[in-house]
Amino acid sequence: MTPILDIRNLSVRFPTRSGVVHAVQDVSLALMPGETLGIVGESGSGKSVMSLATMGLLMPNTQIDGEIWFHESGTGSSQPVNLLTLSSDARRRYRGGKISMIFQEPLTSLNPVYTCGHQVVEALLLHRDLDRQQAQQEAIALFEEVQLPQPQEMMTRYPHQLSGGQQQRVMIAIALSGNPSVLIADEPTTALDVTIQATILQLMRELQRSRGMAVVFITHDMGVVAEIADRVVVMYRGRRVETAPVYDLFTRPQHPYTQGLLNCRPSPTQRLRRLPTVADFMTVTTNANGELDIEAKVHSPEEQEALLQDISTQEWGDRAQQLSQQDPILRVEKLVKAFPVRRGFFAKKGEFRAVDEVSFEVYPGETLGLVGESGCGKSTLSRCLLRLIEPTSGDVRFEGQSILGLSEKQLRPLRRKFQIIFQNPYGSLDSRQTIGSALMEPMVIHNLYDSETERRAQAESLLERVDLDRSAMSRMPHEFSGGQRQRICIARSLACRPSFIVCDESVSALDVSVQAQVLNLLKDLQQDFGLTYIFISHDLSVVKFVSDRIMVMNRGRIEEIGLADEIYNNPQQDYTRQLIDAIPDADLDDIRRRQEQHVAAQT
Repeated sequence: MTPILDIRNLSVRFPTRSGVVHAVQDVSLALMPGETLGIVGESGSGKSVMSLATMGLLMPNTQIDGEIWFHESGTGSSQPVNLLTLSSDARRRYRGGKISMIFQEPLTSLNPVYTCGHQVVEALLLHRDLDRQQAQQEAIALFEEVQLPQPQEMMTRYPHQLSGGQQQRVMIAIALSGNPSVLIADEPTTALDVTIQATILQLMRELQRSRGMAVVFITHDMGVVAEIADRVVVMYRGRRVETAPVYDLFTRPQHPYTQGLLNCRPSPTQRLRRLPTVADFMTVTTNANGELDIEAKVHSPEEQEALLQDISTQEWGDRAQQLSQQDPILRVEKLVKAFPVRRGFFAKKGEFRAVDEVSFEVYPGETLGLVGESGCGKSTLSRCLLRLIEPTSGDVRFEGQSILGLSEKQLRPLRRKFQIIFQNPYGSLDSRQTIGSALMEPMVIHNLYDSETERRAQAESLLERVDLDRSAMSRMPHEFSGGQRQRICIARSLACRPSFIVCDESVSALDVSVQAQVLNLLKDLQQDFGLTYIFISHDLSVVKFVSDRIMVMNRGRIEEIGLADEIYNNPQQDYTRQLIDAIPDADLDDIRRRQEQHVAAQT
């Protein structure tokens, strides 16, 4: 079969003040009609840059070499077009109409000053021969096709009035407005809860079958690749390192980087003492010509066993039971946080309970995992526990002392003992403050150490403890990667020598390999410093890896709480079962069956 999209020897370079950044280097790949091609790799591997080059959305000063051939199917024309040779006006006829794209962040891609309906109508008028009334009807039909509730009402809503999953459905509707032959989905589910992610993946499969589109699905999550892709391209630092049918990739990965990606994701069915990382499978050096030399690490059977050493359910359960025999470090009793709600100017004011009479205990040295979908009250609860927002009623006792009746002055000595690591590390750091200042500031506030020299030495020691060099002290937050910034935030949370830390979605935005490094670091720090964690996430696989017990929240209330393995293996509530069923998994039988169906369809 003739590829509908054929990328040949593509290289993309960005000129900077310090030189040239090689974002994509000599990459070739082909997308067949009706195929879903998964492109996987960490941030910076060139996945998104390659898709933006295909769409013609890179800056004018970008240096692009190679060819991108598009074969327009269904028109009777057999002459392919090299998209890189087209003028800007000619390129617009393909962008959005023939080749469309779903971006990662829907809220930043949608215009906040226009209704969702207006934005879909605008795309229809641009790419289809319709008048405005026809475009209005077609927009409603698209909203129905992407399974948005109350499509006519959605036409008048603004992006901020929709949930994350609904915003992504609007983006999909805009992408489908031109009846594209190729749909590029760039991390469309990364920021979504597992249940919403599952519905979006199912929706995309249905849309592909009904419309006969070819799909390029970009992600760093191998579980998502297993769910949706027919064939996979693995990219590393701008290079394509492996291409294989999805079943072959999961059963016989050839490149050490692929092996690392497959192993560093927490398995919901296995509890490892430590997550493997990409560095456990390969060594990367740069030769004299500036090229990467990748050497696979060969492990002996003993090393392989140690690398993937697991913990028995009995051992982990015994640990949790021992921890629960202590006096709790945190006791929460019937905690309520209500927000006032007024519907209409003259309507009677009511309240919305984000946290609704929640009670639980946390024991010294344990990790309590807190899971649930966005809006269930997880983050509101964590901020109430630390009094970053004031609860409406109830009680919170830390080390036996009630903290809700304390004044700010009385609370300050306790604040040194409990800290929080936020989801967005870049937003947590002052962009105008050096890393050294950020680390030493809590020590100054709480009068720790006797001199600036001692505080600086402690800050440098903390950086080394989170595997960062002391030279980071004089650098600014924007000079670090996302994973490095999160390590800095972890170091800052340790600056006050706390005993209790809330990790609020602290690894959700990280690549799977960086996520594995941070999770291993958190477990090591817990053991070394005797820390107690509340670990908040919507990803049950990650929570199960780090947690002794798991607490499931839904609509402000606790659905169930228990030992991590018991919650996963024998959930008592339907909501918990839905969360577990929505986790993307690499079931080899399902992958093989889908690949056989794809091969049969191609032949």
